[in-house]
Amino acid sequence: MKHYINALFLMATTVLFAQSNETENTNKWRGSRPDGHAPISVMGDHTHGKGEFMLSYRFMSMNMEGLKTGNNNVSPSSILIPNGGQYMVTPTRMPMDMHMLGLMYAPNNRVTLSVMANYMSMEMDHITAMGGQFATESSGFGDVKLGMLYKFFNKNKNQLHGNFSLSLPTGTFNNKDVTPASSGNEVVLPYPMQIGSGTFDATLGLTYLKQYEAFSFGSQLTGLLRIGENSNDYSLGNRYSLNNWLAFKANNWLSFSGRVEGLIVDEINGENPVLNPNMIITANTNNSGGTYINSGLGFNLYVPNGTLKNLRLGFEYATPFLQNVNETQLKTNETITFGLQYAF
Repeated sequence: MKHYINALFLMATTVLFAQSNETENTNKWRGSRPDGHAPISVMGDHTHGKGEFMLSYRFMSMNMEGLKTGNNNVSPSSILIPNGGQYMVTPTRMPMDMHMLGLMYAPNNRVTLSVMANYMSMEMDHITAMGGQFATESSGFGDVKLGMLYKFFNKNKNQLHGNFSLSLPTGTFNNKDVTPASSGNEVVLPYPMQIGSGTFDATLGLTYLKQYEAFSFGSQLTGLLRIGENSNDYSLGNRYSLNNWLAFKANNWLSFSGRVEGLIVDEINGENPVLNPNMIITANTNNSGGTYINSGLGFNLYVPNGTLKNLRLGFEYATPFLQNVNETQLKTNETITFGLQYAF
């Protein structure tokens, strides 16, 4: 947490210093160009002018397959009891899909308000120490997020704004399914298969944007902080992210982007008393959190005029450069994000 606050202060000081030295050019950063928004996977990247609305829809599909211990790949069978491991069951694969709906509105030129809701569906494939295989499923509406973006300045084609949001615990965190050991009864699923956090979660951050004639770049520092524990006696780990992207404007309707993210995720705090941490790796909170470097390549299509003016389509394919996880966890292979945004 201390390192996050120091980084936040350093980023703000550096950008403000750079801004104070630019006095000649009064051109503003503009969102009305294909690279006027960040890659579609980045949230809270832009603000709006007074009275402007924006509707958005995103679809994200993530595939996790195989296991890692620390930074090393390991075979699922190696962590099971017959092969010297400590668990009776291990997951082998977990695909996850998420649909996200968002609304943004700017009551004035400084403040942009937002609300976002999502629906998630997940499946997890497993193998057992006896050689059996089974799958569990989970789906439902997730936590609703209320946000505010505050624009500190927009001058000389530079913009700096603050990110503030609160996630409400509207998503379920007692999702259940049948397993081979449950005698036909539904039991509470481990932490990665839960839809909501069960806690109020605050996100604080800064986003800096810079535009040139042919390209633009942005940098976003955010921290997601869990407040208290849920009724199952645990809270998910805090998350600290530094996202950097560069986008090249091919013409007035198309841009291509590259993105690199450094991400730190803390371990789960506490534990759900109904889960057996010795049964499966996903029920052991030691197997949570880690350090990641993620990358993404994408494009934005933008309609600059006509009936569909300000309609934007974004796509990004992301994959990790580095996954250094705590203990043993499923590894992420790829994430695909597609989205539509319409400002009016």
